[in-house]
Amino acid sequence: MIARNVSMHLKPNRVEEFTRAMDVKVIPLLRKQKGFQDELTFVASGGLEAIGISLWDQREDADAYSRRTYPAVLKALADVVEGTPRIQIFEVSNSTFHMLTARSAV
Repeated sequence: MIARNVSMHLKPNRVEEFTRAMDVKVIPLLRKQKGFQDELTFVASGGLEAIGISLWDQREDADAYSRRTYPAVLKALADVVEGTPRIQIFEVSNSTFHMLTARSAV
């Protein structure tokens, strides 16, 4: 399982609009993607920082989303996000929400 971590700076006083855009525009797009499992979104106290963590079956699924659909997500969030979001990809090693297959150490 892969976690795609997106860190972003929100424009001031836009948390409500950001949350609505995630619910109405972004999450429906994610649900249509092959290999998508879950989305967790966090907003820091003060409302200027947000993190979105999406969980994917495989790295290839997350990569395909990045190439094909993520540009539409950026466009959907353009009114509430400042600058370019930072993306990191992680392999999930533990989860209480998902059953994970043990992987050998690389």
